[in-house]
Amino acid sequence: MRILLLVPIGLVLLGLAVWAFVWTVRRGQFDDLDTPALDILTNDDDTPRRSTILSSSSTSPSTSLRTPDAD
Repeated sequence: MRILLLVPIGLVLLGLAVWAFVWTVRRGQFDDLDTPALDILTNDDDTPRRSTILSSSSTSPSTSLRTPDAD
């Protein structure tokens, strides 16, 4: 008797989870996965806002991280 109640509830919860995932993808929540992970490495007191960082890093190649060349 309980299974007749739990199956529809499970299907409704599954439908809500799928809807929430599709909603977040359409709103662009998964577009930039790298920048938030790198934000923890920056010091908030010394660095400008993220929009300034992104615009300056796309225009000048000297701000990108590079590994030293082996001679």
